[in-house]
Amino acid sequence: MTTRTRLRPREERASPLQHAVTTALDDMKAVNVRVLDVRGLTDIADTMVIASGNSDRHVRSIAERVVEKAKAAGFRPLGTEGERDGEWVLVDLQDVVVHVMLPRVREFYGLERLWDGGPAVPISPPAVTPVAGRRRHTPR
Repeated sequence: MTTRTRLRPREERASPLQHAVTTALDDMKAVNVRVLDVRGLTDIADTMVIASGNSDRHVRSIAERVVEKAKAAGFRPLGTEGERDGEWVLVDLQDVVVHVMLPRVREFYGLERLWDGGPAVPISPPAVTPVAGRRRHTPR
C-alpha cells in the first residue's frame, strides 16, 4: 500500500467526475453534502462524497441522478447498493464513492468521523473486576 504524503494543488483536486457528482447532488437538493479527500487513508477511492436526503424516495432519486450525471460525463459506475431500501445508497464510481443516506442513518454510522482523517482516539481495554466470593485455587 502506498500513501501520498504531498497533496495535489487545490485546482487539481476537483476532477470532472467529482464536478458531475456535486452538480447532481445540487440539482436534487441533497442536504449536508461533504466531500472528503481520502487519498492518504485508503486505496479504494480518491474522494468520498457523503450527502443526506429527506426521505427514502429522496435518497433513491439523488443516487439515480448521480448515476445519470456520471454517465453523461462519460464515467460508468461500477455498481450501486441499497436502492431497494433507500436508507443508504452507495454509488461506486471507482475514484469517487458516493454515500447518500437518511440523516438518522448518517448520524448512526458517522462516516465523516471515520474518513475525515482526524486524530485517532485510543481505545482503552475494559476494566477487569474480580467476582466477589471466588478465590483462586493455587496448586500445592
